[in-house]
Amino acid sequence: MSTQVPESVEEESATETASAGKQKRDAKKRERAERVQEQREAEAAEKARSADDTFHLKVFRYDPEVPEKQEPRFDDFHVPYKQGMTVLDALMWARDHYDSSLTFRHSCRQAICGSDALFVNGSQRLGCKTQLSDLSEPVRIEPLPHADVVKDLVVDMEHFYDQMESVEPYFQTNSLPDGELDEQRQTRENREKVKMSTRCIWCSACMSSCNIAAGDNEYLGPAAINKAYRFAMDEREGEDMKQRRLEILEQEHGVWRCQTQFSCTEVCPKDIPLTEHIQELKREAIKNNLKFW
Repeated sequence: MSTQVPESVEEESATETASAGKQKRDAKKRERAERVQEQREAEAAEKARSADDTFHLKVFRYDPEVPEKQEPRFDDFHVPYKQGMTVLDALMWARDHYDSSLTFRHSCRQAICGSDALFVNGSQRLGCKTQLSDLSEPVRIEPLPHADVVKDLVVDMEHFYDQMESVEPYFQTNSLPDGELDEQRQTRENREKVKMSTRCIWCSACMSSCNIAAGDNEYLGPAAINKAYRFAMDEREGEDMKQRRLEILEQEHGVWRCQTQFSCTEVCPKDIPLTEHIQELKREAIKNNLKFW
């Protein structure tokens, strides 16, 4: 026996559905309007700054080769502001106009080389990517924590590079395609899986933010583990090499030292989900050691 729904009920249900859809569309319109308004206000505030406005920088200074500069200190610079000016732009202006001995690393200025990672207002950032207008004054600029300072804002990166090299960060496979010009194909799904891990620019911001790395000099660190993830999860790499990588990562100072604080993920300038990658490698290590009798 079939039950017929009264037309009035059907009409009421259709009306409710249409009303709910309209409410969602209206809500989205309001959100878009609010975002546009916020953007306009930010642009207006930026343009409101006159050419005479300056930004106050407090820059860490240290030079072991000059007796009067061997004691660390902060120097103050007042840099004329221009629309779109970054922390790196401000440092270069201060160096070119105030003190030519001010030392810091920079190269591409496009957030690709990773050479200008700094500690700005208490957080690891890329100087070329950080807008002055997003910071509160005085802008405090220091070298990356947990690394030996060479001079001013330059730190010794040798230990970081050693940790990166320790996971053998290059592709290795057991077999190559038969044809000389044949490609070693990768599925789209697998490419998507490792895509984010390939964005690492070796800036060491994550390593600098990691409390575990600060207390354990042998800990591989999030950058090196992420680099190992990039190859261990690549379907084209040989099984024996994946096994070797997992053995490297399973050591005492490998993935199990991570305490899942997410500090590395928070400061990564390329938005790599470093903590997630570390946790996935932990799961792979467990599966690798499981035995069924």
